[in-house]
Amino acid sequence: MLAGPPLLGPGAAPLDRLIAYGRARTGFLIAHRDIARAALDGREPVPAEAQTPMSQVHVRILLGQMGLGDADLDMLAVQLTAALDGPLLLYLSGSDLADGAALTAERIARSWQDLVRRVCCP
Repeated sequence: MLAGPPLLGPGAAPLDRLIAYGRARTGFLIAHRDIARAALDGREPVPAEAQTPMSQVHVRILLGQMGLGDADLDMLAVQLTAALDGPLLLYLSGSDLADGAALTAERIARSWQDLVRRVCCP
């Protein structure tokens, strides 16, 4: 996301980069769902770190490049990042993740794209 070819890397429009980032992130989580689900520990505070996660910083930077007027970009970045994080996996059924993982990953990616376009293109 910080280097490499567009759309994920620099050189593409911020909206296109944000969509590509969300697609890649959710695809990664679905592909590595067993590890991602095992890493979710309900006893740990959320977020687990005292620092802002890099994913949230990246989303915030891209939002800032879009010229969204008086939107609260910090909170919008928090909400969009939450839609991409591991707890997303807790809302999916076992059959969504096992039997139809590729289809589920694509449906999540399309819904991410729809969400971002609706939020960022008033």
